[in-house]
Amino acid sequence: MNHIARISQKLPDYGLDAMLITSQSGERYALGFHGEGMLLVTREGAHYTTDGRYIEAARERITGAQVSLVTRSSGHLAQARAYIEENGLHNVGFESASLTVDAHRRYAQELPCILTPAQPLLDSLRASKDEEELEVMRRAQKITDEAFKAILNFIRPGMTEREIAARLVYEMMSRGGERVSFDPIVASGANGSMPHAVPGDQMVDTGMFITMDFGCVLNGYCSDMTRTVALGQPTEEMERVYATVLAAQKAGINAARAGVTGQEVDAAARRVIEEAGYGEYFTHSFGHSLGIDIHEAPSASPSETAVLPAGAVISAEPGIYLPVRFGVRIEDVLILKEGGCEDITRSPKDLIVL
Repeated sequence: MNHIARISQKLPDYGLDAMLITSQSGERYALGFHGEGMLLVTREGAHYTTDGRYIEAARERITGAQVSLVTRSSGHLAQARAYIEENGLHNVGFESASLTVDAHRRYAQELPCILTPAQPLLDSLRASKDEEELEVMRRAQKITDEAFKAILNFIRPGMTEREIAARLVYEMMSRGGERVSFDPIVASGANGSMPHAVPGDQMVDTGMFITMDFGCVLNGYCSDMTRTVALGQPTEEMERVYATVLAAQKAGINAARAGVTGQEVDAAARRVIEEAGYGEYFTHSFGHSLGIDIHEAPSASPSETAVLPAGAVISAEPGIYLPVRFGVRIEDVLILKEGGCEDITRSPKDLIVL
């Protein structure tokens, strides 16, 4: 999954001769490979350097770029300097969101070019996924759906949140996930009022909601989903809050399409929660983009005024969190298209009572 050509074609729009890529996610996007290396993409080609741990795999898997081995006498910067001089590169963009101050200082001293912040170049490309990326994300989401189905047969009163989280990891990895997208969240009872609670030794018990937020990585791309289930019969209030969150999610999904702003999508869901009287307890945005990273741009948030492009992949995850009582969040993943969206999360959303 190689995007060197797309990056190369964008360089003139930013007045750049080349783009220097050093982050893990940038490298993965450009090359479909990560080897802790350094990549220079020019208008005519690309040059990638990596060390002996990755060189064999890099030469087998990377196309569209020269691949060179770094040594003690010829490191990343030395080879980058030679490539810049050889190709007459003057204005080189860099990933301003990920390059540290110290690294920038070192690069500026050693590379014979102007270094120009150019994060928007990569962000704009990564915001709209191509069909190959989307197919991988559908497969990753399928693994997550299957893990959720399996966990429903595992949960019993007396288990700890940590045990459930560990089982979720096992279920995803055993189905082909490479690693988790993020540390799973399992929050039961009062812990559910904290959107990013850390699974601990609290035991789940009858009468509790259990919120599970989890995802895996497949071929470098993330999945993400959240479901809240009841262990034993919930109270009327718990059912009411759950129904409100579900209605809000559906409203947001109905509003989600290419050509609208993230602000508009968020507002459609937020309006449902506010009209139900729980507005102050919806404490985060409706959703975020995801792909190689679990959080990417753009978002479906109250402050997102940018138009969402076709091919954007966003989460749909409204929630209500009643302090020290319980919380509910329901999350799907959407692919935005002209006129609507594709919901690639297949797990049921009606309240499940275990």
